[in-house]
Formats: sequence, structure tokens, C-alpha cells
Amino acid sequence: MPMNFFKKLLKPKQQIIETTLSITSSNGFHLRPIAKFANEVKKFDSTITVVAKEQEVSATQVTQILSLALEKGDSFILKVIGDDAKEATEYLSSYFKQLMRDDKEVVEEKQEEESYESNTLKGQTIGKGVAIAPLIEYETYEREDSKNGLSFKEALKNAKKELYELYIKNKNTDEAQIFLAQQELLSSDIFRYNCTNIKIFKNIIKKEIKKLENTRFESRISDYKDIEKRVLSHLGIDTIIELPHTPYILVAEDLLPSEIMKITETTIEGVVLKKGSPTSHASILLRSFGIPSMIIDSIIPPSPRAILDANSGNLVLAPTANDLEKAKNRQTAFKAFQEIGYQKRFEPAKTKSDKEIKILANITDVISAKEAKELGADGIGLLRTEFLFKNKRPTLEEQILTYAEIMKIFDDITIRTLDVGGDKALPYAPIPKEPNPFLGIRGIRFSLQEQTLFREQLLGIFLAHNQKPIKIMFPMVSTIEEFDEAKKIAQEVAKENNVDISNIKFGIMLEVPSVIFAMKEFNGVVDFYSIGTNDLTQYLFAIERTHPTLHVDVTSPILMSALKAIKDNTTKPISICGELAGIEDVTANLIDIGYEKLSVSAKLIPSLKERIREIE
Repeated sequence: MPMNFFKKLLKPKQQIIETTLSITSSNGFHLRPIAKFANEVKKFDSTITVVAKEQEVSATQVTQILSLALEKGDSFILKVIGDDAKEATEYLSSYFKQLMRDDKEVVEEKQEEESYESNTLKGQTIGKGVAIAPLIEYETYEREDSKNGLSFKEALKNAKKELYELYIKNKNTDEAQIFLAQQELLSSDIFRYNCTNIKIFKNIIKKEIKKLENTRFESRISDYKDIEKRVLSHLGIDTIIELPHTPYILVAEDLLPSEIMKITETTIEGVVLKKGSPTSHASILLRSFGIPSMIIDSIIPPSPRAILDANSGNLVLAPTANDLEKAKNRQTAFKAFQEIGYQKRFEPAKTKSDKEIKILANITDVISAKEAKELGADGIGLLRTEFLFKNKRPTLEEQILTYAEIMKIFDDITIRTLDVGGDKALPYAPIPKEPNPFLGIRGIRFSLQEQTLFREQLLGIFLAHNQKPIKIMFPMVSTIEEFDEAKKIAQEVAKENNVDISNIKFGIMLEVPSVIFAMKEFNGVVDFYSIGTNDLTQYLFAIERTHPTLHVDVTSPILMSALKAIKDNTTKPISICGELAGIEDVTANLIDIGYEKLSVSAKLIPSLKERIREIE
């Protein structure tokens, strides 16, 4: 018998693990999260595939996953074969669930009631604002530079490099994720193999676009067109958009992300798209750059002077003198609100009755801490420390340096100890598979079980704080005993390492309903509370927050009653650090209940402060 036969018999059988994952984001499994997911898959040696709709595709290939058109409520099997299959499955399952949770639904912009004397075209608002300028039709032409001597292979390589550099340069912005997604698209096998010239490249683009036509992900077609233009530009073929040097409102079928980056450097006042959706990359960028914009699926004739009132969803093609005066007043008022909010971002947020509300930031790393400082945060209400532990176990020195750098930025800092479990896992500290992980080993339960990791993190925080007053909170505490044990460990760590922690306060994330019924007892031991409304809502309604079909109204009177009961029964400082704190319709209710500390995403801070100043 051949020797290879015996080698196969002797070779250890590779692990094969299959796990089912559900699409829980309202946006479906679209390009940006697919690109992030594929990027993480590449870190493992195992062969990893996605099985859905009677197809099996490589989990590293963005185009193949995108072609599955997985929407909310769909599910797929993550199939992992290899020596690191267990590690890969646990990490990627957790990472995917986090992607779904972070991929927030784009809520349709609320339009104000407003009417004009002239006839108007109604549309869907992308980005708010009011523009008054001539309507200009989108027109382009190609310009070829024959001096450019790059080969197709070099052009492809340069385009990928350019996208990656744009991603790094704009990290932690909406634009960055679009650049990463396009870079992953261009790195797909369909472009790496057998794509040797521009003709083949263009044919592949055409085929991929055809697959997306008339699907929910049709808006992703623009990304294929965009990468095609980027590669062509490196071959010396540029697409030039003809634009005026005076203020204008651009009317286009659709816009590519790269085109939006270009028009922001012009005298653009507004944009009307005839196609698209609020979740398209074009829409994301228009909102990000603060350009008044709408989607209007109609024939739009040219106009020497039009009103684009995206706040009310009106496009006025032939405005009267009264219409123009009204639009100018609305434009001035809107710009003033935005400008005042930004200019006053460092000022206290006080209601009209002079009640001061502290606005803190939820941050995830050093970069977001700096952004929060620039946007006027009064402190850090929630420092999520998971970023340090995500891919590999950090050294004590790495933890100390990172915590210390953040502590230099703010005086008021609340640090949450490691919060894993449920839908969050660590590749080097696996949690045994549980029937219901959201009701299992997570939060403080994990830390009390993995005490080596817990003690090292506490020591890192203690050594970094350098006698600066800080607050440490433990996540998912459900009983007094859990808090007592966690604090006892913290005191032991301090004593063993001769560290003074007399100026460190210890509290809990209030996110488990059992705490509400033991407030009197908790008041006697904790120094403060911080309400995690996301998990509190999940456990109050017994609906997993990543569930594909069930959801909870976050403005529910039941939740408001629970928050009132908590506030009425606490004798210790308390804040809210869930997504709820940043929802416009809820702010006044929270202040009315008595909450004086709200912690939100940094970008919401200037507008939230200004909104609070309008509350009686």
C-alpha cells in the first residue's frame, strides 16, 4: 500500500465544529459587518465557511457572503475545521453577536410639520438641514492620463493600499468602516486570482452587481462601482464630476462614497438622491458630513433657486418670496442650534430651572476618550475595558499604561471591570457552552470564577490610578454576596501589593432586576450605582436583546416605572449609562424622575447638552 495511505491513518482527525448564528440586526448581514467578520476569520488557521440557503461559501470572502443576502431573521451555520476550531468558533461566535448588537438600526429622521406656498416634492430625510441654492444635475466625464504607466496588477495593489490607509487615517469614524469594507471587497479571491487585466476586472464587477440587483442589498452596488473607479484612477482613468464654484444643491441618481468625499470640498449646500436608502454608504457619509439631504423618487426638473428643507422633507422648486423668507429663517435657526450646541459643549448642561445635569461619555479605548474630551464630556461614565482583552491576554504593563493614559484625560472616571459571557467570549479563557448564556457565566460571575484574570486587572487599575480618585464598578451583580466577594478580592489585591485604594470607590452596574428588590441592603455596601439600561431592559422583559424577531419599546412605561422605583429607593449616587440616556424622547422623562448623571456616546454630547438647556 502507498505510504500516503498510512500517513492519513496516523494523522490526527481534525476538529469539525458547527454552530448556528442568527442575523439580529435590522440592517441584515451587510457589507460593513461582513468585512469586519471576514477580517477576524483570517486570524485563524482553520478552514472556516458560512453555510446558508443551500450554499457553502468561504468566511474570508466578502463577496461570497454578501451574495447570500442574509437578512434579519435569517441564520447560517458557521463551519470550522482545524486544530484551532474550538478557539475559532468561540471567538467568532462572540464577535459576530457583538457585530449584530453594535449594528444599530438607522432610525428614520423625524420630519417636522411645515408647509410652503409653492408646490413641493416630498421625500425621505437622510441628513437634516435647510439649503437654498440652484439645483444642479450630476454630470461626469472620464479623463485619461496616458503618462500613467502602471500595470493592472500594480493598480489593484495601489487601490487596496490606498483604501487601507484611508481606513487607518479615519479610524473610529463612519467613513473608516466603509473604507475597510471596500478594501476587503477588493481583496476577495475573485479579484486575486485570474483577474489579470482591466477587461476581466470590469466583467467581474458587472457579474457581482447583477447578483445584487433587486435584492435588499442593492445599495451595495455603489461599492463595486466605487472600487472600479478607484482601480481605474490608478491606471490613469479619472472620473471627473462637473460642479460649479458657487453654492449648489446636487441632484443625482445615487452617489459613490468616493464622490461624496470629493463634493465635501466644494460649495455643496445639499443633496437629493433619486435612489438609495438611509442605510446606504452614501447616506451614512452625507449624515456624517452634516449635508442636508433627501431621497426623492421623482422626476426633478432643474431650478435656478430651490429650497431643500430636509427637516420637513420638502423640496420647493419654484419658491415664492414668502417661501424663501421662511426657509432662510428655518436655516438660520437650525444652524444656530447646531453651532450653539457645539460652541457650548464645554459648558454645563442646565435646564431652564437651573438644574445641572452631568453628561458623561461611554468610551471603549484611548482614542474614544480623547474624542469624548473634545466633544465636551464632563467625565467618563463607562469605560468598557474589554478592548484590552479582546484578541489576546494583555500583560499587566499594557493594562497599566492604557489605564494611566485615559486617567490623564479626565478627572471623573468610572471603570467597569471585564464584562464577558453571554454573547461575549475570550479566545484564551473559554466559557463552557451553556443552554442560555445570558443567564449563565457572565459579568462578575466570570470574574469570580477566573480570579487570576480579575486580580490582575484590579492590580493594573490600582497601579495606574496614582492616587487619583476613581470609581470601579462590577458588571451583572445580582446579589449582595457577589459584590462583597468582588470587593474583598479587590482589598486583598491592594494589601498584597501595598497599594493605597482609600480614594477608590466601588459600585455596581445595576442591570439585574433582583437588585431592585434589595436596594436597602445594597445601599449599605455599595458606594454608587450605574444603570445599564440595555441589559436591565433585556431581563425585565425576558427578551434577549439580540433576538432576531422580538424587541422591546425602550420608552415603555414599564421601564420608566422601574427606573423611578430605583431612583426613589437609592441613597447612593446613581447614573444611567445605557443607550436610553441618548434617546431624544426620553431625556426629559429621566430628568423629571430625578436622574442628574447621564452617560452616552461621545458624538451625542453637544446636542444632548443643548436639548437639556431647553427643558423646563
